[in-house]
Amino acid sequence: MDTQTALFQQHRQRLFGLAYRMLGTPADAEDVLHDAWLRWHAQDTATLDDPEAWLVTVTTRLALDRLRRAKTERAHYPGPWLPEPLVEEDAQPAAETPEAMLERDQTLTLSFLTLLERLGPDERAAFLLNEVFDYSHAEAAAILGITENACRQRVHRAKAHLREDRPRFSVDARAQQRLLQRFVAAMQQPTLESLQALFAEDAVHVSDGGGVVSATLHPLHGAERLARLYLQIAHNTRLQPLRYDMLTLNGAPALLAWSGSTLTTAIWVEGDGERITAIHALRHPGKLARLAATVTNPQPGTSLH
Repeated sequence: MDTQTALFQQHRQRLFGLAYRMLGTPADAEDVLHDAWLRWHAQDTATLDDPEAWLVTVTTRLALDRLRRAKTERAHYPGPWLPEPLVEEDAQPAAETPEAMLERDQTLTLSFLTLLERLGPDERAAFLLNEVFDYSHAEAAAILGITENACRQRVHRAKAHLREDRPRFSVDARAQQRLLQRFVAAMQQPTLESLQALFAEDAVHVSDGGGVVSATLHPLHGAERLARLYLQIAHNTRLQPLRYDMLTLNGAPALLAWSGSTLTTAIWVEGDGERITAIHALRHPGKLARLAATVTNPQPGTSLH
């Protein structure tokens, strides 16, 4: 491996992590890295004082341009847009310290990425560089090509927006796992009462079908409405009940729902420790394809109980 390629590979995991957090889809992140590699390959790297800074700057700006275009497209998306999970080989670097792994898990969760969708592209870039990748305001400003004061303002606005929508960023994996286990148990013997008991009174359901498969086109609010929705889903699948497989997606517990050999839904939740406060259902077949090709389809008798 030549020196130029080795340098790029040395920083590739960090660059991918930045691009994925910016865009929310692995394929888009890979496209950004491909474009960054082409520019890196054409660059006389011997003249660079700080190759990592050059690579992060190019990757950030490429991701920012792509996100601006994506925001326009997502404005016309049929229903809510949810991020696409990483498959295991994308999510796991070759080696990490426990501290780095904790940071990666907390800022790669699908709930966190969904939260980032509240931000405009410029705020998102500044926030990620400063808060997740630990660049100073001055360093982030140089990467973004703006003044330090402008960068500071963008980070401040981003924090304010995120606090309004979700005051906590960290996840309690054990609590989420318990909630998902209770959800599966309720779906196996569904009643309105047992399902309603799962949800907080102000719980929200968000589903992404992309206009390809059935999904709610707007977020649903309230424990009773969510219970009725999932009671209907259980009724509709009674002849071939869904099988659930629990696994870790993007560092947090999630469920995969299978109908026969078809992966129909990836589900992740937020909770208050006792009840589900938000449930996200990713149903878009295109977004599930990479995941379905990677995980092992649970067979009858091995579904989650």
